[in-house]
Amino acid sequence: MAEVELTIEGNTARLTIDRPDALNALSASVLDALEAHVTMIESDREIHGVIVTGAGRAFVAGADIAELSRLDPTAGLEFARRGQGVFSRIEALEKPIVAAINGFALGGGCELAMACHLRIASEGARFGQPEVKLGLIPGFGGTQRLARLVGRGIAQQLVLSGGLIGAQAALRVGLVNEVVPPEQLMDRAGEVLNEILANGPRAVAAALRAIREGLDLPLGRGLEIEANLFSELCGTAEATEGTRAFLEKREPKFR
Repeated sequence: MAEVELTIEGNTARLTIDRPDALNALSASVLDALEAHVTMIESDREIHGVIVTGAGRAFVAGADIAELSRLDPTAGLEFARRGQGVFSRIEALEKPIVAAINGFALGGGCELAMACHLRIASEGARFGQPEVKLGLIPGFGGTQRLARLVGRGIAQQLVLSGGLIGAQAALRVGLVNEVVPPEQLMDRAGEVLNEILANGPRAVAAALRAIREGLDLPLGRGLEIEANLFSELCGTAEATEGTRAFLEKREPKFR
């Protein structure tokens, strides 16, 4: 059985981490599978958006502890850079990715969710970066993306304590976008993704790029990036169709 299952329905791909006996822990082979699927999705013009979720009662409950226990400093650096590289590719994908968080999102699982563009959580989901309890720190981007999402104070509290928070607390601090009953999770994730996919695909890609590239820059430089991307869209067939449809009071038909 594949550790990361890929299913495609229409123009949407679903990636399911499928190691339920290990609570979908991120082993080296899972990272390899994730990267292979992302590479395929990136190049497949028929796939416009992605949902990432987990099988069973966990989204991803962290890295594979057995693998972590065998790491020396050299192997640890390689492992951290490997995970960071895969998650950075997910974050940089110019197709929207929604994390449907069905249960535990701990350690590498929380880091995977944060690399996705939007996060929809089940009411029973739990979040945390408990690496300090293992004598480690987050290695796949947790110390960086968490502070950018929820602010320095909350991030330091979560990372330094290793404590867990529930879905509603994650919503309050801005870690997730929505919380829904578990039976509605996948439908709601699909609705959110389809709402995005109804818009111009080049515009969506440009918006993702503008936010990602400008976030950590001074405002003036971020505004330059925004203006340049805006100008690249002006006069395109997509922008022509979108503005014409608005003026003609009809739904646009984007290709």
